[in-house]
Amino acid sequence: MQEKYIDETKQGEAFAIAEKPENGKKLFLESYGCQMNFSDSEIVASILNEQGYNTTLHVEEADLILLNTCSIREKAEQTVRMRLSQFKNLKKEKPNITVGVLGCMAERLKTKFLEEEQLVDLVVGPDAYRDLPNLLKETEDGRDAINVILSKEETYADINPVRLGGSGVTAYVTITRGCDNMCTFCVVPFTRGRERSRDPHSIIEECKELAKNNYKEITLLGQNVDSYLWYGGGPKKDFEKATEMQKLTAVNFAQLLDMVAVAVPELRIRFSTSNPHDMTEDVFHMIAKHDNICNYVHLPVQSGSNRILEKMNRQHTREEYLALIKKAKEIVPDIAFSQDMIIGFCGETEEDHAQTLSLMKEVEYDYGYMFAYSERPGTPAHKKMEDDIPADVKQRRLAEVIALQGELSRKRMASYVGKVHEILIEGISKKNKNQWKGRNSQNAVCVFDKMEGQKLGDIVSVFVHGNTQGTLLGETVL
Repeated sequence: MQEKYIDETKQGEAFAIAEKPENGKKLFLESYGCQMNFSDSEIVASILNEQGYNTTLHVEEADLILLNTCSIREKAEQTVRMRLSQFKNLKKEKPNITVGVLGCMAERLKTKFLEEEQLVDLVVGPDAYRDLPNLLKETEDGRDAINVILSKEETYADINPVRLGGSGVTAYVTITRGCDNMCTFCVVPFTRGRERSRDPHSIIEECKELAKNNYKEITLLGQNVDSYLWYGGGPKKDFEKATEMQKLTAVNFAQLLDMVAVAVPELRIRFSTSNPHDMTEDVFHMIAKHDNICNYVHLPVQSGSNRILEKMNRQHTREEYLALIKKAKEIVPDIAFSQDMIIGFCGETEEDHAQTLSLMKEVEYDYGYMFAYSERPGTPAHKKMEDDIPADVKQRRLAEVIALQGELSRKRMASYVGKVHEILIEGISKKNKNQWKGRNSQNAVCVFDKMEGQKLGDIVSVFVHGNTQGTLLGETVL
């Protein structure tokens, strides 16, 4: 099984955008981690594009190097540290280059980066990107610059993101920032702050602009999209203080989905990430109502054991999770699910592990992201629980989970064989330049031979005649 199948933490991805001829400086921007980081990089590129920076794919050309970082897992932090060491060597050759760290690692490791290890000149947290122009002026004066202040209001709703890289077919639209759920293993509430939702009208306008620019699919993004709640006030936690009029006119996630689907019927709509605790049946009814909302939900469970779920502070039980899955399949019979699973959490027994395997069999996920637990400093689990599962036990259990998911994925892919699927052409197959790749409504990747007249962004009818563990094999229906 390929690593990309089991690890959602993306390696660094550098982006380039259309240049403004009048801009005289070069920005090398590299992103790590979740989709939110890649979306944030588009906001950063937009802000700096107005400050005279065009982006470049060649680090040696750069005047400014920025890494948008992830703290969700230890592996991601190690990768970023190695990359920063490379840039430190580059600075010896080109001392005028400014190197900065953005995002979650910036907030968590600000002192180490700036003072102890002296790896960077600039540290900017995820709520402080508007301050980048001022911070860069500080570095020009020879000072280290830092702003990692978290905000209760910042959503960057008024910034039109510069769409980085990609094919111009799919785009991210951020609808919430932060998280209030306080899972004991997770650093997000500490690195990205409290939940707040973006004005739905600004979301719809961004979606309309994407449709106008010939994008074909959007993904509504948030650490927890199901907790979306706009009432004209501040964070979700303050909703009880809202006026009666604010409460009457509030918009929840299911209502937002409805609004977006109606506003841009020509766009396919996906969303990520969901939380079982906050998800309601209304969301599934919206998926069933609108043909342009894809029949796919990424619904992290993390463990199949109630005992471990309680230790994780997941706020849902195994039974509640399975009931939600069952209801979803009743409302949307051809819906697909994927999962996140943490293996070897503090105190996990063989019975807890068996419960995870049995839940996976019952749900029959299309695919999943599975990881051995690693402590994240500052989290409740790190402070109050012992990471007591030996590494070899974690790896053995992880291998069993991966193997089972492989079987389930192959079974799910086989269930799509012999049917015609509407596939959005998103790019060229990596293995065969004469084939397209795209996804169906259930998010399954399909490859098929190119035909004359087809182009990126087309939605084509494809008959699926075969499958591998993670890919559908098809041919265009004439």
